[in-house]
Amino acid sequence: MVSAYLPSLLAGALTTLCLALSSLAIAIVLGLAGASGRLSRRPAVRAIATAYTTIVRGVPDLVLMLLIFYGGQRLINFAIEKLAPGHYVDVNPFAAGIATIGFVYGAYLGETFRGAFLAIPAGQAEAALACGMSTLQVLRRVTGPLMLRHALPALSNNWLVMLKSTAIVSVIGLPDLMQRAGLAAGATREPFVFYIAAGGVYLVITVISETLLQAWQRRLRVGTREVRL
Repeated sequence: MVSAYLPSLLAGALTTLCLALSSLAIAIVLGLAGASGRLSRRPAVRAIATAYTTIVRGVPDLVLMLLIFYGGQRLINFAIEKLAPGHYVDVNPFAAGIATIGFVYGAYLGETFRGAFLAIPAGQAEAALACGMSTLQVLRRVTGPLMLRHALPALSNNWLVMLKSTAIVSVIGLPDLMQRAGLAAGATREPFVFYIAAGGVYLVITVISETLLQAWQRRLRVGTREVRL
């Protein structure tokens, strides 16, 4: 039974994976911006970054998804109506999903990166500046790699949670893994079978992700010595 719908489920899994990777890219950019804002010496910038991370982490993902998809569509069409009457734009569910998930997890990664930057001894950057490096060189050669080493465990966890959170895009009509599993379940009246199959696909992606991320962590720890208290 599942074999007949396997191509559809695999196509949905590919959509889910593309959605998750694209959202991760946006989340990393917003996370770095949020962390920089939280660590800024300017009170206004620090307040904006704090408001972003606090509010977004306090609102359910589904609520933000519906607000961005439906509310954003209304705002865009309101603006278009003013500029070009008679025209209408449909917001792409894939783009709305990427924007929402990236926006949400950018707040979580902002706190992750902020903690990772704070874990770096101040003397590391000061020594690099004393050697004549520019601020960008210090970030690229010293604080950036050290920050990544501290942030990677939490970043890995956020990636796995984000991967599962992509399931909410099915509510806005994106043909992802969960929506295709739901259509197959409705057509065959075997929801248990197809939702178990969808869960199995998520599990496979998760296991592969964990394997790759653990290998990356081991690579970053090369040349370091773990101190146990």
